[in-house]
Amino acid sequence: MGIRKINPTSPGQRGMTKSDFAEVTTSTPEKSLLKPMRKKAGRNNTGRITCRHKGGGHKQAYRVIDFKRDKFGVPGTVKTIEYDPNRNVRISLVVYADGEKRYILTPQDLKVGDVILSGPEAEIQTGNALPLELIPLGTVVHNIELIPGRGAKMVRTAGAGAQLMAKEGNYVTIKMPSSEMRMIRKECLATIGVLGNSEFKNLKIGKAGRTRHLGIRPTVRGVTMNPCDHPHGGGEGKTGPGGNPKTPWGKPALGRKTRKVKKASSKLIVRGRKR
Repeated sequence: MGIRKINPTSPGQRGMTKSDFAEVTTSTPEKSLLKPMRKKAGRNNTGRITCRHKGGGHKQAYRVIDFKRDKFGVPGTVKTIEYDPNRNVRISLVVYADGEKRYILTPQDLKVGDVILSGPEAEIQTGNALPLELIPLGTVVHNIELIPGRGAKMVRTAGAGAQLMAKEGNYVTIKMPSSEMRMIRKECLATIGVLGNSEFKNLKIGKAGRTRHLGIRPTVRGVTMNPCDHPHGGGEGKTGPGGNPKTPWGKPALGRKTRKVKKASSKLIVRGRKR
């Protein structure tokens, strides 16, 4: 993937950059793998806003991704590499030897025509999925399961990759992209390679209308509001929060830990991402 600059024909275009989509081979998705996606605008099942600053955006269809990679022993050929509006990494359409079609996340250097395989007998090559116990130490992987058979939950974003550091007993120690070290069951599947589209984080939005196109609504700072609307509001001129930062509902923010300490998987974290 590359990044292209836009000619400064307007103030909004002056600082804008876009993907060149050089790796994308088709603009038509596989119809059998599409599902309708109804927008929630940040609201829960009772209609209350539980996630602010969401709403609008372009209409999208969901692409069904194969996170389980449970088609063991059946080789698949990469037919197309496509853009997915629901994630920042490209997806690949894989056609298996028995005719079934599935989408997978596209790792770096995976090209149209490459053959991939899942299962214990698969080779150590980009795009193949194997149990962690069969992957050599030092190998970089992505799309990692937390519980065997449940499908990949970790390392699924553009440019991400985790490294195998050690094997002991029934667990494999992995260094996550956040630098956290954690143990995972050796039976869990992982895919070889680093995910592509690593330049995604360098894109410049350029204008407010582009964020609205993505379904992101404006964010207003608490210090610019009135006291009745936010704990940071009020005061003459520009003033700070006045004490510890708070959410609009008076709860501590900006540094307050939100992870539950008594989580079952806490004991599997060897070293946290914040040392």
